[in-house]
Amino acid sequence: MAELQSLARPYAKAVFELARETNALPAWSQTLATLALTASDAQVVAEIGNPRFSRGDAAKLIIGALGERLNAQAQNLVRLLAENHRIALLPALATEFEALKAEAEKRVEVDITTASEIDSAQKQSLASAIGKRLSREVEVTWNTDASLIAGAVIRAGDLVIDGSVADELTQLRHSLVS
Repeated sequence: MAELQSLARPYAKAVFELARETNALPAWSQTLATLALTASDAQVVAEIGNPRFSRGDAAKLIIGALGERLNAQAQNLVRLLAENHRIALLPALATEFEALKAEAEKRVEVDITTASEIDSAQKQSLASAIGKRLSREVEVTWNTDASLIAGAVIRAGDLVIDGSVADELTQLRHSLVS
């Protein structure tokens, strides 16, 4: 998966720059989501994976399936990806684009897992503190996992803050074994 993300990154950057220059970030976000969904469809994957299916046929299939939902620039992107045997990158490209868009909008998705359910005041306080620490607007997804015993695990992109008792016990176990 990391390889797909790496391969998709230059395409995502190019599309992002185009979208930013033309003030079309939301439109491109929607277009890429649609393309990613189409490229992930089992029938499309099977057709494109057929050795008798040419590069041009792959582009025609996707452009034909989406019709008017794709503007000329999006159609050109599909043709370019097909020509380079990169149609499978569309889901990763959409993910990379969304990450670039979130960064430009100073927004971050945060996943917070707590050992037990917490009240809305605590949720608001924690979300606010994380937003201040990251200097971003945060979009929080809340989860509970009793195996944490107590505390919470916070994930924001590459940043992971593990304040769970389960993690502390694991660290203690490792230090005793060492």
